[in-house]
Amino acid sequence: MLKFHVIGKPKSAIAMTFVPVILSGGAGTRLWPVSRELHPKPFIRLSDAQSLLQKTFLRATALPDVAEVLTVTNRDLFFKTEDEYREVNAQGVATSYILEPFGRNTAAAIAAAALDVAERHGDDAILLILAADHVIRDQEAFGVAIASARALAAKGALVTLGIHPDGPETGYGYIEADGSAVRRFVEKPSHEKAVEYCASGHYYWNAGIFCFTVGTALKELEAHAPDVLHAVRECMNRSKQLRGEHLIQRTLDAVAFEQVPNISIDYALMEKSSSVAVVPCEIGWSDVGSWSAISDLSSADDCGNRVEGEALLHDSSNCYVRSEDRLVSLVGATDLIVVDTADALLIVDKTRAQDVKEIVRQLNSQGHAASRIHRKVHRPWGTYTVLEGGSRFKIKRIEVKPGASLSLQMHYHRSEHWIVVSGMAKVINGERELLVNTNESTYIPAGNRHRLENPGKLPLVMIEVQCGDYLEEDDIVRFEDSYGRA
Repeated sequence: MLKFHVIGKPKSAIAMTFVPVILSGGAGTRLWPVSRELHPKPFIRLSDAQSLLQKTFLRATALPDVAEVLTVTNRDLFFKTEDEYREVNAQGVATSYILEPFGRNTAAAIAAAALDVAERHGDDAILLILAADHVIRDQEAFGVAIASARALAAKGALVTLGIHPDGPETGYGYIEADGSAVRRFVEKPSHEKAVEYCASGHYYWNAGIFCFTVGTALKELEAHAPDVLHAVRECMNRSKQLRGEHLIQRTLDAVAFEQVPNISIDYALMEKSSSVAVVPCEIGWSDVGSWSAISDLSSADDCGNRVEGEALLHDSSNCYVRSEDRLVSLVGATDLIVVDTADALLIVDKTRAQDVKEIVRQLNSQGHAASRIHRKVHRPWGTYTVLEGGSRFKIKRIEVKPGASLSLQMHYHRSEHWIVVSGMAKVINGERELLVNTNESTYIPAGNRHRLENPGKLPLVMIEVQCGDYLEEDDIVRFEDSYGRA
């Protein structure tokens, strides 16, 4: 049975610094071809044009008394994450980041967040741990649940949200509880067991949403997962930290981070601690773990079909179509998922949606680029889209944000032709510096140091034609860079 040991008079949860922590990682392989290594699941946009990450940020910042939002993510996704937040952070909520060199599971991410917040806000600060790739439809009920969780956390509990199951789901872990006291965590069950759990009324889905004070988290990690805590602390001591007026960014040391055990917070801590409490709730939660779950978020027509993008369906039923660029047509189809992107098409039976990850495994084993990137690639300065490529040539559409610039760089194996479509480009080309206006062009020979900058207030759009023996992105020598990549 759960017991709380409180020394002295506990502080009110409202008076304690409150920091939502967004864990933004995971490849989301079951949501390929939209989700990829450098465009993972949190960045998937739903039918309302908001990404899962943006929805999580808005959900967190809608709660009362938020001091800041701390995001733990891969360092390669930092600038893309900033762009996502900038679109929706109208209130100017403070943001901070812990940037991982690679994934090390949730125990490492949460330990790093706890150590970081302890340093800046003290052990009494309350953390709310949120996954960046969930959907919660009932914000009001979510707010009520979090208020209860904060009150329990202020008394020294490790709190988890338990979702009232609406059916015998075998894809989720379960929590067995007696009131707010957690009896045990249960792995993903068989269908028979899931039916039994739902009938008992004592089991909840494990949503992976946690709430606790920094001090409680560090004390319990020390007791139950000291190897994780000590390795993360050593990594934090070696990490680089950048502090700006509205930004705190800590980049974790890769060599030290390799020594951190790869384990989830459930295994490392929650299943071992005797101080775990649950807040049962009904908040319209989904972990959006497959295209079937994505499909359920949009409305169906009279035949059960759901469409995002442009599609024509004839004599078809219970299908989901998502098309980003082209018209998709189905005739006589039933129970299909069709996802069409610029460089990959997925067609899968709805009952096999969980098996999409097997396609990603095959792509990875072949070293195929479609598992890692889209044709449209995000960079700190903007985006580039590969329009066409062949032997000794590649054509890109490049868009540079106002005021942004690419690195001062050089290529050994390729020359480049730049044609400005709209806006104006400031160009360094060898020893020359020039302005290139709309409908003008310039030529960059192989071996020339060069830089592209947008000095204007509107996006710069240009076409780049590359010619040479080798055209991959690793043929770049950077001399200066505004984003720390030199």
